[in-house]
Amino acid sequence: MASVKNEVRRFEAFLNIQEKRRRAGLPANRQTLHFVFHGNPGTGKTTVARIIGKILRRYEILKSGHVVETDRSGLVAGYVGQTAIKTDAKIKDAMDGILFIDEAYSLTDRGAQDFGQEAVDTLLKRMEDLRDRLVVIVAGYPEKMAHFIASNPGLESRFTRFLCFPDYSVEELHEIFVYFARSEGYIVQSEALAPLRELLASRHAARSSRFGNAREVRNLFEEAITRQALRLSALERCPSQDELQTLMVADIP
Repeated sequence: MASVKNEVRRFEAFLNIQEKRRRAGLPANRQTLHFVFHGNPGTGKTTVARIIGKILRRYEILKSGHVVETDRSGLVAGYVGQTAIKTDAKIKDAMDGILFIDEAYSLTDRGAQDFGQEAVDTLLKRMEDLRDRLVVIVAGYPEKMAHFIASNPGLESRFTRFLCFPDYSVEELHEIFVYFARSEGYIVQSEALAPLRELLASRHAARSSRFGNAREVRNLFEEAITRQALRLSALERCPSQDELQTLMVADIP
């Protein structure tokens, strides 16, 4: 996530200097703080949203900095007039923090008669009215998010900060698997590391836009510990502590 980390550092540097300008009695630049996160699933978008919330709270731009996660189902209702009420309720929950809308493009990709546009209109108005108390982050697949922002001049004017979340490399996926194992009290046997890397490389090479990245690794890890459980359950004795901790070649899917 080197590129993402670099952009977050740039953002924090901007906030830091604006705070110093205010303390020096100079006018501070009030740029829009709303973000577009584009990338495939499992690339850390929600985690980075929480980090940005903490940064905004640290600089007293938001009182809370908490993150309220939602998607189309949390904003759009099935009847005329109800979507604005539902969207307002979610915005109220996010007040003084961040409203994180995943797969935001689904609000505008279902035709002119869809109630999603009502959610967008309500959101745009509240972003203007509550610009000192609300930050909105919209997230989703790169191409679809580009169409989403371009679909409405109001979206283009309010969302000017973009963060691209690239897919993890094979090496990073490997590190994530080992991290999951270590954090849950497992050790990956040294002989199992090469087969694990080969499996991850195969899945990475065959990935589509729906490749799960860290989620994919989480699923692999859970499958590995299930295979280990089946292997150890077949023993005619109680497994040792080392055996309970170790993931072997046979446990790699």
